[in-house]
Amino acid sequence: MNSPNKVAVVTGAGTGIGKAAAVALLRDGYRVVLAGRRKQPLDQAAADAGPSGARAQVVPTDVSDPQSVRALFARTKDAFGRLDLLFNNAGVGAPGILLEELSYEQWKSVVDINLTGAFLCTQEAFKLMKGQDPRGGRIINNGSISAHVPRPNSAPYTATKHAITGLTRSTSLDGRKYDIACGQIDIGNAATEMAARMATGVPQANGSVAVEPLMDVDHVASAVLYMASLPLDANIQFITVMATKMPFIGRG
Repeated sequence: MNSPNKVAVVTGAGTGIGKAAAVALLRDGYRVVLAGRRKQPLDQAAADAGPSGARAQVVPTDVSDPQSVRALFARTKDAFGRLDLLFNNAGVGAPGILLEELSYEQWKSVVDINLTGAFLCTQEAFKLMKGQDPRGGRIINNGSISAHVPRPNSAPYTATKHAITGLTRSTSLDGRKYDIACGQIDIGNAATEMAARMATGVPQANGSVAVEPLMDVDHVASAVLYMASLPLDANIQFITVMATKMPFIGRG
């Protein structure tokens, strides 16, 4: 199927990486369901796609809530009849405080959104993709550089992103029989609202604070678009897209 006939769901689509990916997919011809907790940023993302935004559906969604996730995929099926791509992008972090000072509620919020949310969306995507004609589809998980190495005081976020790698591998294996491909994009220092603090200095492993280089978020959107463009008999299992000079190689 070519892009104008394909349908995508993007979670966390109102800002940052999710917005950039959703806009890129819309401009490439996809029909895109934009999911996120707040309607206004989702509406703005669709508007920022220009005329292509007419192919967007905005569905306010809490990915940590099973009922809300079921409603998202039911709306997708009702609107477009199928699903070809899920970009599991929604994610949050906890405050950068000492591990021993994190509350249970702070830990649980990150796990519920970053990990359980991705699982719930994957589960609903499987149900749609395995029964449609043509069968199958693709799932792309946003893993982050934190799927490899932590930043100081980031236990909840880092733990969930390591877990996303396990979910990606299990999804890739369990999806084979349904022609569902799954890959992961690990992103480092894209210039988004979440990463804006990098430009003013962030804690390093040696206890210092340093400014870190950023890259244009559109490079991430281009990588997602390329992963999505592959036929289902080909897959990018893992890809890392990062600011060239960020302290990842040699971190710590």
